[in-house]
Amino acid sequence: MDILSLVLQLASGAAGGTLAGKLLPKSSISPVVNALLGVVGGGLGGQILGMLGLGGGAEAAASAGIGGIISNLLGGGVGGGVLMALIGVVRNMMAPKQ
Repeated sequence: MDILSLVLQLASGAAGGTLAGKLLPKSSISPVVNALLGVVGGGLGGQILGMLGLGGGAEAAASAGIGGIISNLLGGGVGGGVLMALIGVVRNMMAPKQ
């Protein structure tokens, strides 16, 4: 894993978490928390895709050029959005019913 791949995954994760918060207002916590959850999800999503060999990681970025960069961006963005949405749904399920 090189630093460029990690930065791309974290930045796209933040964007993915923020976008998921806008698209799913009932699951949104706050813009800052959405972005922070997106950063964590982006890092995790990129790492998982890299381990599965589906993209991400230094090898993909080096061998595929722009394709590796795009896979890092997509993996991070999707991972960030998914983690933010999951945390939002769990939070809503645990909230007291009125």
